[in-house]
Amino acid sequence: MSKKSKTTQRVGGGLLIKVIILVLLVAVGFQLFNLRKQVLAAEAEKEHYAQQVQKTKAENDALESDIAEGNTLEKIEEIAREELGWAYSDEYIFDVKRN
Repeated sequence: MSKKSKTTQRVGGGLLIKVIILVLLVAVGFQLFNLRKQVLAAEAEKEHYAQQVQKTKAENDALESDIAEGNTLEKIEEIAREELGWAYSDEYIFDVKRN
């Protein structure tokens, strides 16, 4: 009878170990899924910042070329027209906005 009870305990203990391992595997799988979502979000954020860096570099290059040219009459006129909305006294400005 003692052999039978040991076998019964071993089967019951083996089932418990299998359930524990299954629960651990499910928990690890869930963690891996969450980590994958975080990695994808981080990659998207990285791409967004890379685009911002490229845009800023282009703006910096344009500003550097403006500085290198110095104050030319054409540059002063361009700034007055585009940024300040100025025009010569004999000119008319038409503001046409399209949707």
